[in-house]
Amino acid sequence: MVYVETPLYPEKLTVWCALWAGGIIGPYFFINDEGHNVTVNGDRYRAMITNFFIPELNNHDIQELWFQQDGATCHTARATIDLLKDTFGDRLISRFGPVNWPPRSCDLTPLDYFLRGYVKSLVYADKPQTLDHLEDSIRRVIADIRPQMLEKVIENWTSRLDYIRASRDRPMPEIIFKM
Repeated sequence: MVYVETPLYPEKLTVWCALWAGGIIGPYFFINDEGHNVTVNGDRYRAMITNFFIPELNNHDIQELWFQQDGATCHTARATIDLLKDTFGDRLISRFGPVNWPPRSCDLTPLDYFLRGYVKSLVYADKPQTLDHLEDSIRRVIADIRPQMLEKVIENWTSRLDYIRASRDRPMPEIIFKM
């Protein structure tokens, strides 16, 4: 009898990006010291912020940048929030941050309502067969996104926020925002 071990789950990539009207910082792929793909935890997230994001941010002339993130546990650990507060001060929108971001509000996050779907639609059109091909495709698609498109995304995001402010905590009907 021959036993063949197969992984329980397929290998995958964990990718992080930052987006503003002038461009995208990233992609950043989470890998360990041996070069293997890994999932995100608090230590890895803080290492990425410290060793990748902040140095990249310093390469751009961005004044008064606000940092927004979702409520994932690795994003909101006390050590992570402290690191982000040291960097962004009161310009941090996050669970447990100076400005609390509403939970389950992916329709208000440009990375969720725009970037993820846009990149996936173009990357998977190529039907990547390997993780290296997938990573290369992600890098290529993100590099090809022009500032004009990002400006429209941010304009759309601003209109979403205006809609919420106008609702003044009243229930909002299901709406679809167009780009």
